[in-house]
Amino acid sequence: MGQLTVLALRGVIGVLLAGSVFVQVVLLWLLAAGTGDPDAALADVRTPVFVIVVLGALAAETVLVCVWRLVTMVRRGTVFSLHAFRYVHVVIGAFVAASLLVLTLGVVLAPGEAVAPGIVLILGGVAVAVLGVALVVLVLRMLLAQAVARDIEAARMRAELAEVI
Repeated sequence: MGQLTVLALRGVIGVLLAGSVFVQVVLLWLLAAGTGDPDAALADVRTPVFVIVVLGALAAETVLVCVWRLVTMVRRGTVFSLHAFRYVHVVIGAFVAASLLVLTLGVVLAPGEAVAPGIVLILGGVAVAVLGVALVVLVLRMLLAQAVARDIEAARMRAELAEVI
């Protein structure tokens, strides 16, 4: 991975992290300010929705930090090690948590007439899509496991060859 690519990716991750923190601060400020909701039906779910959105932002931040660490490992040439699995596992867990949060948001918004049923259905689809991303990362983790195993085997064979020579 080239230096320019690493810098560009880190710049994007930095902007996304800053934006996520900004959204969390604004949401917490709005929750604390107690903005009067003109729609009484949505007033009951305001706090759970804010909590779900903040937790979702935390899940996204977790993924971004782990990707930052993995990019650092790629730059150093150490990504094909057992240490990388810790970050991949955290990414998978964060995506599963995000999927559950989106599903929970749909459940919170479903009762009553304040939110259209189509919106709840869309949230269910988004939850399935986010879970699908977790499964894709799981497949990529399996590919990483194969690459690490081959790297370890190659190192063992190089050591054997060095003993022979």
